[in-house]
Amino acid sequence: MINKKQQIVVVKLGTSVLTAGSKQLDRARIVELIRQCACLHQDGHKIIIVTSGAIAAGREYLNFPTLPNTVASKQLLASVGQSKLIQLWEQLFSIYKIYIGQMLLTRADLEDRERFLNAQDVLKAMLDNHIIPVINENDAVATAEIKVGDNDNLSALAAILAEADKLILLTDIEGLYTADPRSDVNAKLIHEVDHIDDKLLSIAGDSVSGLGTGGMTTKLQAAKVAGSAGIEVVIAAGNRANVIIDIINNHPVGTRFIPQKTPLEHRKHWLFGAPKAGKVLLDDGAVNAILNNGSSLLPKGILKVEKDFSRGEVIDICDSLGKHIARGVSRYNSDALRQIAGRHSQEISNIIGYEYGPVAVHRDDMIIK
Repeated sequence: MINKKQQIVVVKLGTSVLTAGSKQLDRARIVELIRQCACLHQDGHKIIIVTSGAIAAGREYLNFPTLPNTVASKQLLASVGQSKLIQLWEQLFSIYKIYIGQMLLTRADLEDRERFLNAQDVLKAMLDNHIIPVINENDAVATAEIKVGDNDNLSALAAILAEADKLILLTDIEGLYTADPRSDVNAKLIHEVDHIDDKLLSIAGDSVSGLGTGGMTTKLQAAKVAGSAGIEVVIAAGNRANVIIDIINNHPVGTRFIPQKTPLEHRKHWLFGAPKAGKVLLDDGAVNAILNNGSSLLPKGILKVEKDFSRGEVIDICDSLGKHIARGVSRYNSDALRQIAGRHSQEISNIIGYEYGPVAVHRDDMIIK
């Protein structure tokens, strides 16, 4: 029986899940996953698929060619495989008379608020018309500067775009363990996580198969991003029987990440996808004010400004040692910040000849790590 409370659910499928650990797409595995999604869809839930596998599909279609290990080779395989992959999704969903729509994304599609909202509108239009969006990163044209980086983080951004209730990350192991289960027989599955910290990140291992780009670390990053937006995340094994339906029915499957109790306002969500143009390092007082007092960043607390950026660009906000604590939209360009760093807000106009207010980054334009 399926949970009757209608939800928006993002299901991320890694390459190792789609290939069942082999060198080619496993049609039987994919049909079973689609069956579960179709059951949820027919029961009124809104389903979004984030799929890996374009490069694997390209290799299979070209009969596993020997190619140099270059970005161009991977883009070639993705270009060939992307059409084959979407055809497969279309054919198999058509068994259940369900339409799909393809969305290919890069970071450039999410880096500013207008493009973020445009992508959000398209996604919602598909869901409102009972079409299942199938999302992948546009590997055929993406470069390092515009790639989201992996489909785990892409799925978190897709969940934020869709204002989803749940993000399900299906992989090749049961969930997050206390140690690497491949090398430690005493490793135990962690059933629930309420906070992702550096200690938890340190125990995350790499992907088992080596076929994909995302290991457990990227899944934790995705869980943290989605959780900050109030989205529940579950990491589970893609080969487990009825795994998607069981998660929707709140059965104890895999590792569940409890979302933040006070999620960010919707207007801040696009900051997750925005590229960072520069960095500021802060003194201990400013770090404490931001993390513990909910304060904006004042020029007085800035020790150093790194890289050149314009007013309105997103910057990393770090402690004095360079550890990232937040990110936000700078109200001043880098040259102006260098001049007013360490100075009181009332001095801004006298120092640079103008001002855009007393803060360097306002709390309303900031998200905490």
